[in-house]
Amino acid sequence: MHAFQTRAFQTYDPRLEPIAAKVMVQERLSVEDGLALYRSKDVLAVGWLANHVRERMHGDVTYFNVNRHINPTNVCVAACKLCAFGRKKGDPAGYTMALEEAWQTAASGYSEAVTEFHIVGGLHPDLPLEFFLDLVRGLKQRFPQVHVKAFTMVEIAFFARRAKLTIEETLLRLRAAGVDSMPGGGAEIFATRVRSIICDHKIDGQEWLDTARLAHRMGFKSNATMLYGHIENDEDRVDHLLKLRALQDETGGFQTFIPLAFHPENTPLDHLPVTTGLCDIRQVAVSRLLLDNFPHIKAYWQMMTPKIAQIALRFGADDLDGTVIEEKIYHDAGATTPQGMTRRELCRLIAEAGRTPIERDTLYRPVTRTEASFTVAV
Repeated sequence: MHAFQTRAFQTYDPRLEPIAAKVMVQERLSVEDGLALYRSKDVLAVGWLANHVRERMHGDVTYFNVNRHINPTNVCVAACKLCAFGRKKGDPAGYTMALEEAWQTAASGYSEAVTEFHIVGGLHPDLPLEFFLDLVRGLKQRFPQVHVKAFTMVEIAFFARRAKLTIEETLLRLRAAGVDSMPGGGAEIFATRVRSIICDHKIDGQEWLDTARLAHRMGFKSNATMLYGHIENDEDRVDHLLKLRALQDETGGFQTFIPLAFHPENTPLDHLPVTTGLCDIRQVAVSRLLLDNFPHIKAYWQMMTPKIAQIALRFGADDLDGTVIEEKIYHDAGATTPQGMTRRELCRLIAEAGRTPIERDTLYRPVTRTEASFTVAV
């Protein structure tokens, strides 16, 4: 059993006291509890509760992995106001990798240490499903030991429509090609009011949840995300988290929740302010407290900055993501974080936060390394 904090909870916000009582006996929090957590001015008390849960679940352990991001195209039929990455067909700034180029991109950031390829991209109007199947097959042929975490629920639904297949048929083909699991992107905010403004060209929130449900039932694991810090309100955030919690009750297929701070630069919503550090760490904490059935909460250092991600390790997060190597989507929206981080740097960040770094694979199995090789504990 993990050791975790047992000292008495203290707060100057009386609204948090009944919530703390629930947290201590592992009672599920309600919509009203979620709203109180978002609105409390005692963010340190909210963080204390989230850290209590985090340490109850994981002790001092913080996970990271050695991964490589591949974004095969930024050409996209959608015109989401939240996005600085996508380009219309014919735009001089658009790009689409040839298959050999995508495989070479994977190889250029590859070493024996890499355990995961993370693949997401635009909704290209012309690329057939077979292109993406060939992409994955080629990666598996060249790097058979690397886990392929590929294609958001939005991309999968788009592939299905273009190929005139069902979601299930599409998932079967992706699995046969070598897709091992799915990332959590495209969820944004499920609320119809918000989604109609920021991403009206995407599948709606219910379709995202339905696609994830089917993937989970077929045996795929996936992550889940929420984009916050734009035009959503506290009610929208709580609604989003509780819909994810309900689906996790049903399928158990989510591994990790990743709160994603909105980066407005270079988007049609660039008049909005960037999120504050206080907003970021509160979001991590509330996520940990409401998502009681999610094994992991990630502080994605690419979005938060390494400094805020370090603090988040005391506000409910138990994962920092990975080395990444190259990431385009958030950097096109103005992210100023490094394109990649070494394994040694990640370990230093975690250790300086008073946590114990544990390298993992995509399925959270510990990776043990020696000078010449590594093994994954099964």
